[in-house]
Amino acid sequence: MYVRIESEKLKMLKSQPTAQDCIAMLERLVGYDTTSRNSNMELIDDMRSMLSELGVESRLTFNDEKTKANLWATIGPQGTGGVVLSGHTDVVPVDGQNWSSDPFSLTERDGRLFGRGTCDMKGYIACVMTHAKSMAEADLKTPIHFAFSYDEEVGCTGVKGLIDDMRDNLPAPLAVIVGEPTSMQVVGGHKGGHSYVTTVHGIDGHSSAPDLGANAIFYGARIINFIEQLGHRIKANGDPNNGFTPYYTTVDCGLLEGGTAANIIPARCEFHWGFRNVPGDDTDAFCKEVFSFIEAEIEPELKAVSDAAGVTHELRHYLPAMKPDENSPAETLLRHLTGLNESGRVAYGTEAAHFQTAGVPGVIFGPGSIKQAHLPDEYIDIDQMEACHDFIGKLTEWASENEGIN
Repeated sequence: MYVRIESEKLKMLKSQPTAQDCIAMLERLVGYDTTSRNSNMELIDDMRSMLSELGVESRLTFNDEKTKANLWATIGPQGTGGVVLSGHTDVVPVDGQNWSSDPFSLTERDGRLFGRGTCDMKGYIACVMTHAKSMAEADLKTPIHFAFSYDEEVGCTGVKGLIDDMRDNLPAPLAVIVGEPTSMQVVGGHKGGHSYVTTVHGIDGHSSAPDLGANAIFYGARIINFIEQLGHRIKANGDPNNGFTPYYTTVDCGLLEGGTAANIIPARCEFHWGFRNVPGDDTDAFCKEVFSFIEAEIEPELKAVSDAAGVTHELRHYLPAMKPDENSPAETLLRHLTGLNESGRVAYGTEAAHFQTAGVPGVIFGPGSIKQAHLPDEYIDIDQMEACHDFIGKLTEWASENEGIN
């Protein structure tokens, strides 16, 4: 379990906040409806104003429409590495969910704090923002960077611009702590994601004369069956001892649409498919197998009916896997600060993989349980907020006493 440590120096910091202050900040953040389809600018502007009042400058990177922004801020020395505290500001929709209370108003019941984004992942951001004042007053020797992104929930798209700006214009950080909900347990690796939308363009006609058309659903079904069989082959080569659950790269086909009526040859079939891959598995090679099958077995038959028939693909999502590295500076720091020795693996993806690809080693470590994420009546336990509050305080103390990670 997470080990709480509080030193005399930590108690003496001039503006040491309380866990209740973190909860108050969470209430403030949950009040912004930052569902991914919406702008996050009101929330970003509010956090930027809070930091500015402390004398902390921040920089923004935007989406093309300038309706969403990432925020980067540094507390401490500007010309050296440092530790990044990273979190996403967007949340998933509440549409169609049966909530017991207003999802955008923090509600406390039975030791739990309910609201959209409480665990995923405004609880973590609230703790980080609450401690900004004590960080600013602590005369840090190792800088602490805030990295708050947009559109994580729709493909980790926002953080890419933030990382590009970091890599091109800022000193390279030593490590990143991505505060996704892990129940305050260290997670050092996660699966990647690689998915497509494939559309089969057939030829319609009356169902009484199927030979005069090209049934897009039939051809789509053959492709889906090939993908399923590929998944079985991948599973057979998986390593049961790699720490992941499940231990192999999985395939999925989660959405299928096609046809217009029961007595019309369907001219179109669209389906979503892809992989959640363990580190080391080459999803590009897996996708190439699927595309090669289509080119060799499916398209020639479609083209024999009409040159207008065929198959098209659109990349929907790509996230690299995060390769575990128990000797990385990030895991070394977490073990030192928490007393935790084990490093877990998860099947869901995070922004930590993009940081790792950019050369910044990371861990996933944050309050709340992933089991509550995205659900109606999403909540975070108060004791998880308290544990995160304690951890950020300990990190602040460490950064005030150390230059770099030993």
